[in-house]
Amino acid sequence: MAAKLTTRSEAKKLRPVTDAVHSEGGKILMQILHAGRYSYSPIAVAPSSIASPIWMFDPARPIGMPSWWVKKTINDFALCCSLAQEAGFDGVEIMGSEGYLINQFIVSHTNKRNDIWGGSFENRCRFPLEVIKACRKAGGPDFMLMYRLSMLDLIPNGSARDEVYKLAEEVCDAGVDIINTGIGWHEARIPTIATSVPRASFTWVTKKCREHLHSKGYKVPLVTTNRINTPSVAEEILKDGDADLISMARPLLADPEFVAKTRSGNASKINICIGCNQACLDHTFSMKIASCLVNPVACHETKLTPVASAAPKNIAVVGAGPAGCAFALCAAECGHNVTLFERNKIGGQFNVAKKIPGKEEFQSSIDYWQLSLTTNPRIKSYLDVILGKKVPGRRVAVIGAGGIGFDVSVFLTHSTPPADRHEAFKEFAKEWGVDTTLTSRGFLTKAEPSASKHDVFLFQRKKGKVGAKLGATTGWIHRLALRHHDVKQFAGVEYKSFNNNEFVYVKDGVTQQLQVDSIVLCHGQKSIKDFVVKRNEGTVHYIGGCKDPSELDAKKAILDGHTLALKL
Repeated sequence: MAAKLTTRSEAKKLRPVTDAVHSEGGKILMQILHAGRYSYSPIAVAPSSIASPIWMFDPARPIGMPSWWVKKTINDFALCCSLAQEAGFDGVEIMGSEGYLINQFIVSHTNKRNDIWGGSFENRCRFPLEVIKACRKAGGPDFMLMYRLSMLDLIPNGSARDEVYKLAEEVCDAGVDIINTGIGWHEARIPTIATSVPRASFTWVTKKCREHLHSKGYKVPLVTTNRINTPSVAEEILKDGDADLISMARPLLADPEFVAKTRSGNASKINICIGCNQACLDHTFSMKIASCLVNPVACHETKLTPVASAAPKNIAVVGAGPAGCAFALCAAECGHNVTLFERNKIGGQFNVAKKIPGKEEFQSSIDYWQLSLTTNPRIKSYLDVILGKKVPGRRVAVIGAGGIGFDVSVFLTHSTPPADRHEAFKEFAKEWGVDTTLTSRGFLTKAEPSASKHDVFLFQRKKGKVGAKLGATTGWIHRLALRHHDVKQFAGVEYKSFNNNEFVYVKDGVTQQLQVDSIVLCHGQKSIKDFVVKRNEGTVHYIGGCKDPSELDAKKAILDGHTLALKL
């Protein structure tokens, strides 16, 4: 059937009614239910009916798009381009990477079609090229088109290097003005945007594609991305010729004044994105409003922006961890007179967290409470171990499999990455199995983790998956990192005793013994918020770890501090 571009006037005529649409292979019934107001469940579509391993709405297989639907979707892209232009935008970016629909058509991993949209590489690339041509026609010659090209799929049966470069050439010929870089599908087994990924790890990929296009006479500028969070790193990338432009997203959630502070010479005052994903991607994948751990105002500007107080107060803040710091800063912006007290270093346990390999981005941590230690010198607190005050033996039992337990396990099994980012990425690529030679399909190779410093055994009292409460989008990275280093994990464990290197525990009703040299305690904190504040008739508020010490949650602590400051 001939493809037809739906106009705005025609789109307005569409009504939410039950409708049957015909395809070459039969009928697909799309129902929209009326119950006071119209509601519907998302309908998943794909080049082939292959279920996504991370589909957040419904585990059912998507609809393999019939040819008429592919053509309609091309026109839908063009319509959106027209509407964006009408709304005053200078251009649009076409998302052709990270495993989204266009990318799914390109690779045989998800495209099993045998019509003109599948099979050969040329056919698989037909969809993205037709989308670009339709958008160029809709937007006209002066409307900017950027195409996000997947340069490193990091999945089995992903694109080969020659295919990536060939598509890059054809994308240029089809009329794009800029090519952006896409790294890894969402379901890839290689972390690409989390804290553990060294800064600017994948700019070399953009550089190689850029060099190829230049050798063929193409001058379309290329953008590089992923874990670029400071002006100095961005400048280094441009100086090295890795790319023509820098793309950032999460760093602008962390600090919307990023560019302004850089221009004014105040780059040191930028609130840097630490790549934690806890309030941005984790929220998105949980169907919550995205925000930012280090900047809870992000996406909540109408509710959490500081407002000058009509009656400024004199406020004492005890404890300069993330909650205390967030409160003090926000309260000061609201006009209150704030005095911040801290016995140790400002920043709390972020000072500990930044010592964990892969968490160097952390500059401070929540440091409200300390574990009480037994007199056994072989039993150590996680604080003493991470800060280097006490060194555990070769075989270590880690008690507690929350975020701290995983961090300690990483600390015990990994070496600190080199300071040089290029050397750091070499180790990262070897650890996770990234083919830096770009010779294998999908650019995957065998992971070769470095030798572990300790034999680690991670124990959890609760039943179920170890580390189940880790971040929705980063927990798998932590679990896989430990598996890389052969960390044994145990859930549903009752602890009995530890004497003469013999750790005794009960699992599934059976008493077992494990020979270890040391035990590191990561099993929780105790609040001391019931202390009495003397010589002060003011109101006492509890935030952060002081309010709820059951789990050290930086996102919640910073939000607690900021929110309380707005209420005073």
